[in-house]
Amino acid sequence: MKTYQETITISTTKKGTFEFTERLHQAVKSSGLNLGQLTIYCRHTSCSLLIMENADPSVRDDLDYYIEKLVPESDPNYTHIYEGKDDMPAHIKTALTRTSELIPFSDGKLMLGTWQGVFLWEHRARPHQRELVLSIVGE
Repeated sequence: MKTYQETITISTTKKGTFEFTERLHQAVKSSGLNLGQLTIYCRHTSCSLLIMENADPSVRDDLDYYIEKLVPESDPNYTHIYEGKDDMPAHIKTALTRTSELIPFSDGKLMLGTWQGVFLWEHRARPHQRELVLSIVGE
């Protein structure tokens, strides 16, 4: 087994989903590996990762709507309030979602479904630079 690792940065501009599937395809290609697994790890506590439909953006709009309803910014019982009204809700959203994903690949190509894309789900309102560690293991 061989390993390959790189860190990529995703720039966000607001709350919402930011697709980076193509960068993952490039990383697998750069690894020179043919068969194996790609692990994506998000190094932050106020955004998460998501494998979701990439054909119709209304799917992700509905996800945003639902998570905002589930974890509102206006809860007066939050005690972690020093970094803005969206900070504590962002931490809760991250705790309810995922900070890593594992995707197999074969013939040097990710084995995602036809309509699947990989997204960073930004839970903060202002722009951020988000670091993701890509670890690729295979042969």
